[in-house]
Parts: sequence; C-alpha cells; structure tokens
Amino acid sequence: MKKTIVSAAIIGLFSPMIANAADIASASDVHIRSLAASCAACHGTQGNAVSGNNGADSIPALAGVQKADIIAQLTAFKSGERPATVMQRHAKGLTSDEITALAEYFSRLAPKTPVTLKSQKLQADHAN
Repeated sequence: MKKTIVSAAIIGLFSPMIANAADIASASDVHIRSLAASCAACHGTQGNAVSGNNGADSIPALAGVQKADIIAQLTAFKSGERPATVMQRHAKGLTSDEITALAEYFSRLAPKTPVTLKSQKLQADHAN
C-alpha cells in the first residue's frame, strides 16, 4: 500500500514536467500554424486559395507547393528582389527559420481544386 502511494506521489510530482515538455515541443508548431493562419486571408484556408473570375490574376495556392519553391519566393520577397505590395512586408517580418518552417508546413498540406468565385448582384430587397 505504501509503495503504491509513494509511486502515485512521484508520478504526480513529475507529470507536470512531462506535460510542460510536450507543451514546449508543440509551442513551435503553434507558432508556425499561427503564422500560416495569417496567410489564409489571401492564400486561402490551409493554403488552398480560391480564384477570381480570371484565374490568371488570382493569388496562388500554397498547399502542396514544393518547400524549396516557397523558401525561394519568401526569400525573394524579403530581400526586395521580387517586388510586391503586401508580401514584402509580410516576408520582412519572418526569420529564416520561420520561412523554412512555413515552407515545410504548406508543402505538406494537400492541395484542393480551387473554387472559382463568380460575381453576384445584390437584390434590392436583400435586407428582407
């Protein structure tokens, strides 16, 4: 009985340390997923962008793109080698490790066929 209580006490003392180690390991994942979530506004949920009426001018999907290609593009935006309005600002705030981790994250996501959005006219009585 005493051994059981002592064992339970030891496990109880060390379990927060084990849980914290798991939290620390996943903190990096949470950080990268948070950065990737900010990409969703333009590049779509989980990197699967939708295309506008003219697919040629749409924002590219990131899901399934080769890791090296994402790294090259983000690095070019960051250095100013590739001009852009929004992407240069986003890329300048990323470290090389974050760029690599984002590239890894998006390259592992499954690409989906983009949905083409069509313009819609609101009806005069849309409030009803």
